[in-house]
Amino acid sequence: MILPIVRREVSGTSLSSDLHPVIDRIYRGRNVANMDDLENGLKGLTHFNALKGMPEAAQILADAIEQNKRVIIVGDFDADGATSTSVCILALRAMGYHNVDFLVPNRFDFGYGLSVPIVDEAAKQGAEVIVTVDNGISCIDGVTHAKALGMQVVVTDHHLPGEVLPPADAIVNPNQPGCTFPSKNLAGVGVAFYIMLALKAELQQRGYFEKVGIAPPNLASLLDIVAVGTVADVVVLDKNNRILVHQGLQRIRAGKCRPGIKALVEVANRDCAHLTSTDLGFVVGPRLNAAGRLDDMSQGIACLLEEEVIQARMIAAELDALNKERREIETGMKAQAEAVLEQMALDEGDMPSALVVYREDFHQGVIGIVAGRLKEKYLKPVIAFAHQDDAIIKGSARSIPGVHIRDVLDEVNTRYPGVIEKFGGHAMAAGLSLPVEKLQDFEKGFIEIAARHMEKLDGSHALLSDGDLSSEELCLPFAHLLRQAGPFGQGFESPLFDGEFTLLDQRLVGQKHLKMVLKSDGVNEVDAIAFNVDINSWPNAMIKRIRIAYRLDINVFRGQETVQLIVEQIEAI
Repeated sequence: MILPIVRREVSGTSLSSDLHPVIDRIYRGRNVANMDDLENGLKGLTHFNALKGMPEAAQILADAIEQNKRVIIVGDFDADGATSTSVCILALRAMGYHNVDFLVPNRFDFGYGLSVPIVDEAAKQGAEVIVTVDNGISCIDGVTHAKALGMQVVVTDHHLPGEVLPPADAIVNPNQPGCTFPSKNLAGVGVAFYIMLALKAELQQRGYFEKVGIAPPNLASLLDIVAVGTVADVVVLDKNNRILVHQGLQRIRAGKCRPGIKALVEVANRDCAHLTSTDLGFVVGPRLNAAGRLDDMSQGIACLLEEEVIQARMIAAELDALNKERREIETGMKAQAEAVLEQMALDEGDMPSALVVYREDFHQGVIGIVAGRLKEKYLKPVIAFAHQDDAIIKGSARSIPGVHIRDVLDEVNTRYPGVIEKFGGHAMAAGLSLPVEKLQDFEKGFIEIAARHMEKLDGSHALLSDGDLSSEELCLPFAHLLRQAGPFGQGFESPLFDGEFTLLDQRLVGQKHLKMVLKSDGVNEVDAIAFNVDINSWPNAMIKRIRIAYRLDINVFRGQETVQLIVEQIEAI
């Protein structure tokens, strides 16, 4: 589908005469009001005490350390959960505390969050204090069960809460009622990092480090992990999150990162020195996620915790193999899902406002990716369901800007009581489960309610462009300048440009990627690549002029840097 290209509206006056005019235009197109909004030093972070529940959480954990209580971290089985868990374990070890372990529910056996069976597993490990990371805000039964067993529970999460909060001893979540923390977009790993900062401060106040004879740790050393989890979870990169990601990226580029992160970058044939925030999302994140999707997330956590380089490389190689397997499964499932859609509606115009796809042989570890791919193709909310057991199916939802998918599910749950068993999530992504016999009722309700939300949109999907680049700007120095202007990501999108070019050369590489040599007026030749093109349309020797939407990138091959355009959309003119 060829989308219209709309250039971003840019308001206000120049932010600074020191900025390159294009960089200035990019920032103002993302509603940056002043140079302070671009602060990327750690001093610019909002203080941890701004989070509701933080003093209570820090006190509980400090007491646990002083009393040598058994602490169990319960994480989620995605990259955010893995990084959150790792941050807590590494921080506690750095504080000299080792009576700590972690549990990550296997998605196939336990499902999401602090469930009653997971609490029982923690009890077997002698848990006296449970700390949830990237989950817990909706785990009423699990927290209640833990309390009944005499455990203390600290819930740290970032997901949107329901009407009832769990009966935890402390809850830290920027999205809980009454929390004034300005960055509502913290990922689970961001919350975990803040918890550890608060704990360190509490222990310092108690004189703990002097008593045990160790120096207070520099927790900034964990920001490489925080950056990975933040980008991988696709949270909005507001000012606070941009600082976390920038600082983490700086550490990775300088080679001061965890052996596991370095190994994950290397196994993907990338170079830490040239890593971008986009790479964290497309290179490191998926390989971590592959463990939780197909196997056991403990493998991903082990990679992040590993101190030995050789061992880290071995684990990274295993995760890379799992990721390749994940991609193969995903490709097959996407083809199956599209076949289901063809049966449902042969014409895109006949399709409902939202899509629901389900097959018994779908792999539940990959349904989120399939939903995401179909959402991108059809530009509407999608839920992909997989078989969980004989009675229950599990769904993963992905949405488009302007349609808050968790709110949609909440409305379905209210208007059609008893259809959804449980649900939770964010504006753009959510998870749910329901009895398989309720699928038809759910689909009807979901499409009906999603349609009303879709009607509120202007209906015009478009590619937002930052304008064109002159021939002088299609060069390495400007590409480097652009890279330094980040980090870019969700809600602070990577710059996209558009322009017309002469197509000098075109050929397929890797079966479905179009490699091109382009020329614009007055510029030298420039390399470009468009991924996953329609091979029925490209290459086409008859086409000599094209209009493209593209990102300016730096390609590194055998130590040599060249400019490369990453083409998001291509059309003949």
